[in-house]
Amino acid sequence: MAYDDLTMPTKFETDDDRYAAVARRDATADGAFVYGVVTTGIYCRPVCGARLAKRTNMRFHATPSDAERDGFRACRRCRPDGTALRDRHDALIRAARERIDRNDNAPTLTELAKAAEMSSFHFQRLFKATVGFSPKQYAIAIRATRVRDALAHGQGVTQTIFDAGYETSSRFYHDARTFGMSPTDVRAGGAGLAMHAAVSATTLGAMLVAATERGVCAVLFGADEAALLDDLARRYPKARIIDAPPAFATWTHAIAAYVDRARGSLDVPLDVVGTAFQRRVWQALRAIAPGATATYSEIAERLDAPKAARAVARACAANPIAIAIPCHRVVRRDGHLGGYRWGLERKERLLDIERLALNARR
Repeated sequence: MAYDDLTMPTKFETDDDRYAAVARRDATADGAFVYGVVTTGIYCRPVCGARLAKRTNMRFHATPSDAERDGFRACRRCRPDGTALRDRHDALIRAARERIDRNDNAPTLTELAKAAEMSSFHFQRLFKATVGFSPKQYAIAIRATRVRDALAHGQGVTQTIFDAGYETSSRFYHDARTFGMSPTDVRAGGAGLAMHAAVSATTLGAMLVAATERGVCAVLFGADEAALLDDLARRYPKARIIDAPPAFATWTHAIAAYVDRARGSLDVPLDVVGTAFQRRVWQALRAIAPGATATYSEIAERLDAPKAARAVARACAANPIAIAIPCHRVVRRDGHLGGYRWGLERKERLLDIERLALNARR
């Protein structure tokens, strides 16, 4: 947004208000005004990292054009004569992501920072705050996605590893902790994978629990058993669905009991596939106490990614394991429930069950 399109917000009405905003580098003031320093002849944004000048040496202007007419020249550090700083940062990070996306061999942090005309330290902090993790972690997640997609289409594991940009298979298997299931299991929609499944009747309707030998890989709600089994078959079209052995009943009963009355523990082993960021979000969801809620923005802040609230929402929507990964505990900033993959009525009911159980234990 251009300065000329803005009107001065009322909270920056006086020069004293503007000076206070500069002193605290108030991000909400960026675009509202610029300030010039008479001893240097330079004008800056309110968020510029330059040393704070004396109040008597500052002159405030509504737009860069006004500052230049008054004889000031633009700061090379914060570039007040260009687009808003936040917009510029977003554009720089978007360009860096595109560069990582299209290259098998990810550029180094130094290369990315140089292209953005920033220090490596500053660029890494900005990238992590915007995307949710470091450039290196992002590159690993992109590679993991390429591998997972290729395996799902039946390509061979070894060739897929090298096509995704890995120089050695050992490097890939080091990074493969971003997977829950192994690459071989993910390949071709679970081809050759034996999966246990059971459907239970709960207060929220029919519930399917599916698991591999390593742990629960899906908890789904639906209208009936047939619909749930069809849903599971679409997710893992080539997996072999078999009746659950007696030991599997422990996990199913634990989840069903929690759904009905929030009883017992949901500390069941999980076997999930997700990107690095999705798995970080899911881990954060499991840290929310029963009966409590958090907003998408709060989860993003806990991940040191305050600008990634929308990415957090997408990770919640991609969660294949209801209850055990409690995305029902995440709400909108205004307190409304927001979305829920298995319906808002179930989300509201789950929160009510947890709160009633919490109050009963007090």
